[in-house]
Amino acid sequence: MSPVVRHGLARILSKQGICSRTEAARRVLAGRVSVDGRVVRDPEYPIVPGRQQIRVDGCDLEPPARIYLMLNKPRGLVTTVRDEQGRDTVYRCFDGAGLPWLAPVGRLDKASEGMLLFTNDTAWSARIADPATGPDKTYHVQVDIIPDAATLAALEEGVEVDGERLSARSAALLRAGDKNAWLEIVLDEGRNRQIRRLLAAFDIRVLRLIRVAIGTLALGDLPKSQWRCLDANEVAALRERSGEE
Repeated sequence: MSPVVRHGLARILSKQGICSRTEAARRVLAGRVSVDGRVVRDPEYPIVPGRQQIRVDGCDLEPPARIYLMLNKPRGLVTTVRDEQGRDTVYRCFDGAGLPWLAPVGRLDKASEGMLLFTNDTAWSARIADPATGPDKTYHVQVDIIPDAATLAALEEGVEVDGERLSARSAALLRAGDKNAWLEIVLDEGRNRQIRRLLAAFDIRVLRLIRVAIGTLALGDLPKSQWRCLDANEVAALRERSGEE
């Protein structure tokens, strides 16, 4: 007989796409959540999925409709719900939209721009963001040199940085000016500040970094700070690309 799997109450609420785990813990601690008719104030209270009745604010737990959207993130916004330093976050782009709780799929740092996905489907998000299963990510990167073929090959070969092996799946010259150039860099995994750290190892400074595609999904002409919902075919294509059943 298979062992019974239990998860913490706050995690269950988050997995259902109701809210973030942090917000779920707040609701539990505030006495807004009941299990089988009894108020529970422990966010780690063990739950067997599908066997117990969970209610939030007196209402049965019903997951909201799944939403998948793409934002063209502008430079200068941090990818978090709340920032301890009071900086503007990506959620400013959704002001007044009336959207349910959504979480970013992966991250872009404050200085980076371009495609950032959001969803309340935590399983789909995990597959897309997982370095082992997620689709390739394509970036257009403006740098402060004009790299030669040997430099591009070295970026693909990779280098050890702080005990980590960093490399690009592909690195190609898009166009060059007198003093700088635009590269197209494709990653098959998304480590923290991977492109910036990789280029810095070769004394190359990033002037701009824009994510233009995830798998076959392209940013296209979506204006800066604007967002749109993905259609069913786009969602399915990323799901298949990530190997999700």
